[in-house]
Amino acid sequence: MISRRIIRIKVLQILYAFFTSPDTSINNTEKELFFSLQKTYDLYHYLMALVLEIQKFAEERIDLGMKKHHPTKEDLAPNTRFITNQLLSQLKINIPLNKYITASKLNWDDNEDLIRKIYMNLIDQDFYKEHMQASTQTYVEDKKLIEDIFKYIILDNEDIESLLEDQSIYWNDDLDFVVSMILKTFKKFKEESDERQALLPMFKDDEDHQFAKDLYRKVVVNHPDNVVLIKQHTVNWDIERIAFIDNLILELALSEFLYFPSIPTKVTMNEYIELSKYYST
Repeated sequence: MISRRIIRIKVLQILYAFFTSPDTSINNTEKELFFSLQKTYDLYHYLMALVLEIQKFAEERIDLGMKKHHPTKEDLAPNTRFITNQLLSQLKINIPLNKYITASKLNWDDNEDLIRKIYMNLIDQDFYKEHMQASTQTYVEDKKLIEDIFKYIILDNEDIESLLEDQSIYWNDDLDFVVSMILKTFKKFKEESDERQALLPMFKDDEDHQFAKDLYRKVVVNHPDNVVLIKQHTVNWDIERIAFIDNLILELALSEFLYFPSIPTKVTMNEYIELSKYYST
Protein backbone atom coordinates (compact mmCIF):
# COMPACT_ATOMS: atom_id res chain seq x y z
CA MET A 1 0.00 0.00 0.00
CA ILE A 2 1.08 3.57 -0.54
CA SER A 3 2.63 4.78 2.70
CA ARG A 4 2.17 8.21 4.20
CA ARG A 5 5.78 8.98 3.35
CA ILE A 6 5.01 8.51 -0.35
CA ILE A 7 1.86 10.60 0.11
CA ARG A 8 3.90 13.44 1.65
CA ILE A 9 6.39 13.32 -1.22
CA LYS A 10 3.65 13.35 -3.85
CA VAL A 11 1.90 16.24 -2.10
CA LEU A 12 5.20 18.17 -2.06
CA GLN A 13 5.70 17.58 -5.78
CA ILE A 14 2.15 18.61 -6.65
CA LEU A 15 2.33 21.71 -4.44
CA TYR A 16 5.50 22.75 -6.25
CA ALA A 17 3.64 22.41 -9.56
CA PHE A 18 0.65 24.33 -8.19
CA PHE A 19 2.62 27.31 -6.87
CA THR A 20 4.88 27.56 -9.91
CA SER A 21 2.02 27.33 -12.44
CA PRO A 22 -0.29 30.30 -11.86
CA ASP A 23 -2.95 29.03 -14.28
CA THR A 24 -3.48 25.80 -12.33
CA SER A 25 -6.60 25.44 -10.18
CA ILE A 26 -6.79 23.75 -6.79
CA ASN A 27 -9.20 21.12 -8.09
CA ASN A 28 -7.16 20.27 -11.18
CA THR A 29 -3.97 19.94 -9.20
CA GLU A 30 -5.73 17.78 -6.63
CA LYS A 31 -6.81 15.47 -9.46
CA GLU A 32 -3.18 15.35 -10.57
CA LEU A 33 -2.14 14.41 -7.03
CA PHE A 34 -4.39 11.36 -7.04
CA PHE A 35 -3.38 10.49 -10.59
CA SER A 36 0.24 10.56 -9.41
CA LEU A 37 -0.60 8.23 -6.51
CA GLN A 38 -2.45 5.93 -8.90
CA LYS A 39 0.65 5.79 -11.10
CA THR A 40 2.68 4.65 -8.09
CA TYR A 41 0.18 1.84 -7.62
CA ASP A 42 0.51 1.04 -11.33
CA LEU A 43 4.26 0.71 -10.89
CA TYR A 44 3.72 -1.72 -8.01
CA HIS A 45 1.95 -4.10 -10.40
CA TYR A 46 4.21 -3.29 -13.34
CA LEU A 47 7.37 -4.38 -11.50
CA MET A 48 5.79 -7.63 -10.37
CA ALA A 49 4.97 -8.24 -14.03
CA LEU A 50 8.63 -7.55 -14.85
CA VAL A 51 9.93 -10.50 -12.84
CA LEU A 52 7.42 -12.72 -14.68
CA GLU A 53 8.81 -11.44 -17.97
CA ILE A 54 12.31 -12.41 -16.83
CA GLN A 55 11.00 -15.90 -16.03
CA LYS A 56 9.32 -16.07 -19.46
CA PHE A 57 12.58 -15.06 -21.16
CA ALA A 58 14.46 -17.81 -19.28
CA GLU A 59 11.84 -20.36 -20.34
CA GLU A 60 12.11 -19.31 -23.99
CA ARG A 61 15.91 -19.71 -23.83
CA ILE A 62 15.48 -23.26 -22.56
CA ASP A 63 12.98 -24.04 -25.35
CA LEU A 64 15.35 -22.67 -27.99
CA GLY A 65 18.23 -24.71 -26.57
CA MET A 66 16.25 -27.93 -26.80
CA LYS A 67 15.35 -27.18 -30.44
CA LYS A 68 18.96 -26.74 -31.58
CA HIS A 69 20.21 -29.04 -34.36
CA HIS A 70 23.12 -30.01 -32.13
CA PRO A 71 21.99 -29.42 -28.54
CA THR A 72 24.47 -29.76 -25.71
CA LYS A 73 23.95 -31.90 -22.61
CA GLU A 74 22.94 -28.75 -20.78
CA ASP A 75 20.42 -27.91 -23.52
CA LEU A 76 18.82 -31.34 -23.23
CA ALA A 77 18.81 -31.41 -19.43
CA PRO A 78 18.40 -27.76 -18.44
CA ASN A 79 18.32 -26.47 -14.90
CA THR A 80 14.67 -25.46 -14.45
CA ARG A 81 14.85 -24.23 -10.86
CA PHE A 82 14.24 -20.61 -11.89
CA ILE A 83 11.39 -21.20 -14.32
CA THR A 84 9.66 -23.50 -11.81
CA ASN A 85 10.10 -21.01 -8.96
CA GLN A 86 7.11 -21.47 -6.67
CA LEU A 87 6.54 -17.79 -5.88
CA LEU A 88 6.68 -16.91 -9.59
CA SER A 89 4.18 -19.68 -10.28
CA GLN A 90 1.84 -18.08 -7.74
CA LEU A 91 2.28 -14.60 -9.23
CA LYS A 92 1.68 -15.96 -12.72
CA ILE A 93 -1.84 -17.15 -11.84
CA ASN A 94 -2.63 -14.43 -9.30
CA ILE A 95 -6.07 -13.07 -10.16
CA PRO A 96 -5.70 -9.57 -8.61
CA LEU A 97 -2.35 -9.05 -10.38
CA ASN A 98 -3.58 -10.28 -13.75
CA LYS A 99 -6.81 -8.29 -13.56
CA TYR A 100 -4.94 -5.08 -12.76
CA ILE A 101 -2.31 -5.60 -15.45
CA THR A 102 -4.99 -6.30 -18.07
CA ALA A 103 -7.23 -3.39 -17.06
CA SER A 104 -4.30 -0.94 -16.94
CA LYS A 105 -2.80 -2.22 -20.22
CA LEU A 106 0.61 -2.48 -18.57
CA ASN A 107 3.12 -4.69 -20.36
CA TRP A 108 6.80 -5.14 -21.16
CA ASP A 109 6.25 -6.17 -24.79
CA ASP A 110 8.50 -3.50 -26.32
CA ASN A 111 11.39 -4.01 -23.91
CA GLU A 112 12.90 -7.33 -24.93
CA ASP A 113 16.44 -5.92 -24.96
CA LEU A 114 16.06 -4.72 -21.38
CA ILE A 115 14.61 -8.07 -20.27
CA ARG A 116 17.56 -9.87 -21.87
CA LYS A 117 20.04 -7.51 -20.21
CA ILE A 118 18.45 -7.99 -16.80
CA TYR A 119 18.44 -11.76 -17.22
CA MET A 120 22.08 -11.89 -18.29
CA ASN A 121 22.98 -9.78 -15.27
CA LEU A 122 20.92 -12.06 -13.03
CA ILE A 123 22.57 -15.32 -14.09
CA ASP A 124 25.98 -13.79 -13.37
CA GLN A 125 25.09 -13.09 -9.72
CA ASP A 126 26.49 -15.29 -6.95
CA PHE A 127 23.13 -15.49 -5.15
CA TYR A 128 21.50 -16.80 -8.33
CA LYS A 129 24.25 -19.35 -8.99
CA GLU A 130 24.06 -20.62 -5.42
CA HIS A 131 20.30 -21.00 -5.66
CA MET A 132 20.49 -22.84 -8.97
CA GLN A 133 23.08 -25.30 -7.61
CA ALA A 134 21.47 -25.91 -4.21
CA SER A 135 20.55 -29.48 -3.33
CA THR A 136 17.03 -28.52 -2.23
CA GLN A 137 14.28 -26.31 -3.61
CA THR A 138 11.96 -25.15 -0.87
CA TYR A 139 9.30 -22.46 -1.00
CA VAL A 140 11.33 -20.30 1.38
CA GLU A 141 14.39 -20.55 -0.88
CA ASP A 142 12.33 -19.76 -3.97
CA LYS A 143 10.80 -16.72 -2.31
CA LYS A 144 14.21 -15.46 -1.15
CA LEU A 145 15.54 -15.65 -4.70
CA ILE A 146 12.77 -13.39 -5.99
CA GLU A 147 13.25 -11.00 -3.07
CA ASP A 148 16.97 -10.85 -3.90
CA ILE A 149 16.17 -10.11 -7.54
CA PHE A 150 14.20 -7.06 -6.45
CA LYS A 151 16.83 -5.96 -3.91
CA TYR A 152 19.95 -6.45 -6.01
CA ILE A 153 18.88 -6.48 -9.67
CA ILE A 154 15.79 -4.30 -10.05
CA LEU A 155 16.53 -1.74 -7.34
CA ASP A 156 19.19 0.85 -8.28
CA ASN A 157 19.22 -0.42 -11.86
CA GLU A 158 20.04 2.54 -14.11
CA ASP A 159 18.46 0.94 -17.18
CA ILE A 160 15.19 0.33 -15.38
CA GLU A 161 15.23 3.80 -13.81
CA SER A 162 15.84 5.38 -17.22
CA LEU A 163 13.01 3.42 -18.81
CA LEU A 164 10.57 4.30 -16.03
CA GLU A 165 11.46 7.99 -16.27
CA ASP A 166 10.82 7.87 -20.01
CA GLN A 167 7.48 6.13 -19.55
CA SER A 168 6.05 8.37 -16.84
CA ILE A 169 7.20 11.53 -15.08
CA TYR A 170 5.21 10.28 -12.09
CA TRP A 171 7.60 7.36 -11.64
CA ASN A 172 10.64 9.53 -10.90
CA ASP A 173 11.90 8.61 -7.42
CA ASP A 174 9.26 5.86 -6.97
CA LEU A 175 11.41 2.77 -7.44
CA ASP A 176 12.70 2.43 -3.85
CA PHE A 177 9.25 2.85 -2.34
CA VAL A 178 7.55 0.48 -4.75
CA VAL A 179 10.14 -2.27 -4.28
CA SER A 180 9.55 -1.92 -0.53
CA MET A 181 5.82 -2.39 -1.16
CA ILE A 182 6.50 -5.50 -3.23
CA LEU A 183 8.72 -7.04 -0.55
CA LYS A 184 5.94 -6.46 2.00
CA THR A 185 3.54 -8.18 -0.39
CA PHE A 186 5.76 -11.25 -0.65
CA LYS A 187 5.67 -11.61 3.14
CA LYS A 188 1.93 -12.29 2.80
CA PHE A 189 2.48 -15.12 0.33
CA LYS A 190 2.66 -18.62 1.81
CA GLU A 191 3.30 -21.98 0.20
CA GLU A 192 -0.43 -22.70 0.30
CA SER A 193 -1.45 -19.34 -1.22
CA ASP A 194 -3.74 -19.77 -4.21
CA GLU A 195 -4.72 -17.61 -7.18
CA ARG A 196 -6.93 -15.42 -4.96
CA GLN A 197 -4.05 -14.30 -2.72
CA ALA A 198 -4.63 -10.60 -2.03
CA LEU A 199 -2.09 -7.95 -2.96
CA LEU A 200 -1.66 -4.73 -1.02
CA PRO A 201 -4.49 -2.19 -1.41
CA MET A 202 -3.64 1.23 -2.82
CA PHE A 203 -4.19 2.85 0.59
CA LYS A 204 -4.17 1.23 4.02
CA ASP A 205 -7.60 2.74 4.68
CA ASP A 206 -9.88 5.66 3.79
CA GLU A 207 -8.06 7.77 6.36
CA ASP A 208 -4.85 7.71 4.31
CA HIS A 209 -6.76 8.71 1.17
CA GLN A 210 -8.30 11.61 3.08
CA PHE A 211 -4.90 12.52 4.54
CA ALA A 212 -3.52 13.11 1.03
CA LYS A 213 -6.42 15.38 0.11
CA ASP A 214 -6.47 17.29 3.40
CA LEU A 215 -2.71 17.83 3.58
CA TYR A 216 -2.65 19.25 0.06
CA ARG A 217 -5.62 21.56 0.67
CA LYS A 218 -4.46 22.75 4.09
CA VAL A 219 -1.18 23.99 2.60
CA VAL A 220 -2.87 25.72 -0.34
CA VAL A 221 -5.66 27.37 1.67
CA ASN A 222 -3.42 28.46 4.53
CA HIS A 223 -0.43 29.46 2.42
CA PRO A 224 -0.53 33.21 3.35
CA ASP A 225 -0.76 32.41 7.09
CA ASN A 226 1.98 29.81 6.77
CA VAL A 227 4.31 32.34 5.18
CA VAL A 228 3.73 34.77 8.07
CA LEU A 229 4.42 32.06 10.65
CA ILE A 230 7.59 30.95 8.90
CA LYS A 231 8.81 34.57 8.75
CA GLN A 232 8.21 34.94 12.49
CA HIS A 233 10.31 31.88 13.25
CA THR A 234 13.17 32.53 10.85
CA VAL A 235 14.24 35.84 12.33
CA ASN A 236 17.87 35.45 11.32
CA TRP A 237 16.94 34.54 7.76
CA ASP A 238 15.59 36.51 4.85
CA ILE A 239 12.64 34.32 3.82
CA GLU A 240 13.06 35.48 0.24
CA ARG A 241 16.49 33.84 0.23
CA ILE A 242 15.18 30.48 1.47
CA ALA A 243 14.77 28.21 -1.55
CA PHE A 244 11.16 27.78 -2.60
CA ILE A 245 11.25 23.99 -2.19
CA ASP A 246 12.58 24.45 1.37
CA ASN A 247 9.71 26.81 2.15
CA LEU A 248 7.26 24.23 0.83
CA ILE A 249 8.74 21.53 3.06
CA LEU A 250 8.41 23.89 6.03
CA GLU A 251 4.79 24.64 5.07
CA LEU A 252 3.96 20.96 4.83
CA ALA A 253 5.48 20.24 8.23
CA LEU A 254 3.75 23.27 9.75
CA SER A 255 0.38 22.26 8.31
CA GLU A 256 0.76 18.76 9.68
CA PHE A 257 1.62 20.13 13.14
CA LEU A 258 -1.37 22.47 13.16
CA TYR A 259 -4.14 20.54 11.44
CA PHE A 260 -3.41 16.86 12.10
CA PRO A 261 -3.35 16.55 15.90
CA SER A 262 -3.70 12.75 15.75
CA ILE A 263 -0.21 12.50 14.23
CA PRO A 264 2.48 12.61 16.96
CA THR A 265 4.76 15.64 16.69
CA LYS A 266 7.84 13.41 16.72
CA VAL A 267 6.51 11.44 13.74
CA THR A 268 5.93 14.62 11.76
CA MET A 269 9.40 15.95 12.58
CA ASN A 270 11.11 12.70 11.62
CA GLU A 271 9.16 12.41 8.38
CA TYR A 272 10.03 15.89 7.16
CA ILE A 273 13.66 15.59 8.24
CA GLU A 274 13.85 12.47 6.05
CA LEU A 275 12.01 14.19 3.21
CA SER A 276 14.35 17.20 3.37
CA LYS A 277 17.38 14.91 2.93
CA TYR A 278 16.18 14.12 -0.58
CA TYR A 279 14.47 17.33 -1.67
CA SER A 280 15.89 20.22 0.33
CA THR A 281 18.60 22.43 -1.14
